[in-house]
Amino acid sequence: MSRSLCLTRHCLGLVTRIECVIRPLAGETGRWTLLCAAGMSDAQPSAIKVQGPFYGPFVAEDVLAGIAESLALQGYVECSEPPIWRLHLLAELRRVNGEGHGHGRPLQRRPETDGQS
Repeated sequence: MSRSLCLTRHCLGLVTRIECVIRPLAGETGRWTLLCAAGMSDAQPSAIKVQGPFYGPFVAEDVLAGIAESLALQGYVECSEPPIWRLHLLAELRRVNGEGHGHGRPLQRRPETDGQS
């Protein structure tokens, strides 16, 4: 699976877009994160979400594949256009790295259950 994904869904004349990218966290610790931006295709993203940290890119890729499968069931299809929110996602990655995100947090292995009782 790729380390980035762009999906769109056409509904009632509007185009909803989701862009995701997997990136390493700062410090060469082997930790990776998944960043996703979502919103209307012709506007700024209305939401940016971060998942992780994950130990290694392959774990994050598995999570991204699961997200892609779920979104496909909701009518999203892969978009052939270049990403438009790359800078937003890079800014979020810088923010996460600046907070030391993940250095004291446990690694996520199954994000759907981590942190839930």
